[in-house]
Amino acid sequence: MTAGEAAQYLRLSSKTLEKKRATGEGPPWHRSADGRTIRYDRDELDAFLRGEEVSR
Repeated sequence: MTAGEAAQYLRLSSKTLEKKRATGEGPPWHRSADGRTIRYDRDELDAFLRGEEVSR
């Protein structure tokens, strides 16, 4: 899912999710093949919400 969708799913603002991504405090994220788009996996978001460590 996109960063905006992930922010809504996590009930965070897009800016807060962006800050967490920059500091390494957020859920795992992936860059699209073209290198332009940030994507999130729903299972990894769920694990993040549960407080589980997710390896990248």
